[in-house]
Amino acid sequence: MAESNTNNSCRFKTKIGGQAVIEGVMMRGPQKMAMACRLPDGTIDIDEWDIGSKNGTPWYRKTPFVRGIFNFITSMIDGYKCLSKSADKQMTDDDDEEPSKFEKWLDDKFGDKLMPVITTFSMIIGVLLAVGLFVYFPVIIVGLIEKLTGELGSVPKNIIEGLIKIAIFIGYTALTSKMPDIAETYEYHGAEHKTIACYEGGEELTPENVKKYTRFHPRCGTSFIFLVLFISIFVTSVFGVPWDSKLLRVGFKLLLIPIVTGIAYEAIMIAGKFDNVFTRIISAPGLWIQRITTSEPTTEEIECAIAAMKAVIPEDGEDKW
Repeated sequence: MAESNTNNSCRFKTKIGGQAVIEGVMMRGPQKMAMACRLPDGTIDIDEWDIGSKNGTPWYRKTPFVRGIFNFITSMIDGYKCLSKSADKQMTDDDDEEPSKFEKWLDDKFGDKLMPVITTFSMIIGVLLAVGLFVYFPVIIVGLIEKLTGELGSVPKNIIEGLIKIAIFIGYTALTSKMPDIAETYEYHGAEHKTIACYEGGEELTPENVKKYTRFHPRCGTSFIFLVLFISIFVTSVFGVPWDSKLLRVGFKLLLIPIVTGIAYEAIMIAGKFDNVFTRIISAPGLWIQRITTSEPTTEEIECAIAAMKAVIPEDGEDKW
């Protein structure tokens, strides 16, 4: 079935966003978050929780160019928690095995705090790997290129470094898409986008209606990551991040992450709020990469996305821009 163009069919822009998890979808609304997962027995399990604050949104979560880094960190933490929780839901009684001595030691040592500890440890490892892959490794590659070509200027090296990071990102997503479990997650990612697009199109949230809509959305995390990598080229050039020492350059770039993230966040918000030539240009590369990170979902996957979406839509309609 042909997909309708989200820009032509969109009646309004929603602030609701989401994420694919293991066998399901998480949606985040203005006041609530919800996660709907397909359990091994075929039923849909829905978790809902409030995220609103009685004191309102803190200033650092709503101030332009400042809110980006804080909202990004919050989203990353929430995403890790939901991924861990969704994986637990796939466990059945048949999966129970006699715990090893190490597992028993962990359970005795941490008790109910074990999963938060594991989640935190996984996040730390993930961040370290990301820093190594996207910050330190490109610097090394640029150094090797310079040995072959001779001395390069700072700006050309910044551009080459940025292109290497983008190539790593695209290559990583393309390779992981070949893994069966990840491929299925990308289908849930597509279900999330199509459901949001259907909601923005003003149609009733049914699998039949959702299937008509595009699986590409300008406010996607994939687009955000691309913008972070692309904008970092200009920020490192403007601030003159030194190339004299690899570790010094890595340190400077880590300090600039809040600035880069802040700019990218505002760009992605503008792309999600408006539809014009400028927003289409800044959205185009991310939408193209979404051809890798999203796939056409099944009816069952769409049903999970719809269940999560319905749980977070505010009754007062205060989810629109």
